Amino acid sequence: MSVSGSTDFEPNVAEFVEEAFERCGLELRTGYDLKTARRSINLMLAEWANRGLNQWTIEQDTQTVTKGTAEYTLNSNVIDILDVVLRRTTNGEQTDISIERLSRSSYLNIPNKTTQSMPSQWFLDKLNTPVLKVWPTPENSTDILVFNKMVRMDDADAGTNTMDMPFRFYPCFAAGLAYYIAIKRAPEKAQLLKQLYEEEFDRAMSTDEDKASFRIRPFNSLR
Repeated sequence: MSVSGSTDFEPNVAEFVEEAFERCGLELRTGYDLKTARRSINLMLAEWANRGLNQWTIEQDTQTVTKGTAEYTLNSNVIDILDVVLRRTTNGEQTDISIERLSRSSYLNIPNKTTQSMPSQWFLDKLNTPVLKVWPTPENSTDILVFNKMVRMDDADAGTNTMDMPFRFYPCFAAGLAYYIAIKRAPEKAQLLKQLYEEEFDRAMSTDEDKASFRIRPFNSLR
């Protein structure tokens, strides 16, 4: 016996839809079946974004600041910003300085938002087109904001498209799509398929977490 030597299994949208229909005990027969399944896929991807961190959707980006400008409009595909550093170059030496995230309320309560200095805090205004706000307002036009952003996954626009996800999420994706279709076409199987979907999602997410170690130290209020 010999193994295939191949690791290129990558179902397209139509194949995932067919798998999901079969799990519901149904057959993919019409163009409308594919259309309604694609709609379910895109709704499910929005649900995944709400569930939390998908490591493969994280990208690093930069934004050069402008003196006196506190707000920077981002791409509309940005879901969230995870962390930000301020990159400053002095005498040819580059230094990244961590800056802290503010809540909406904390940013609102800053008394003088026009103060100019080195930015030390940031707030993401999650509008349809997100806006990154920093404080204090930049004192130069040379510093660079470097940030990790979580972006929206590509939609399923056509049956021939492949999905924007690593292969380890294929079982979760198929199970989730089967559940979404069952809600509409096979409600008697929806509960079972939902349980399978949640189990597959938990397994996939457990492999998608950062594995960095951390330490917890008790706080001694008497010191």
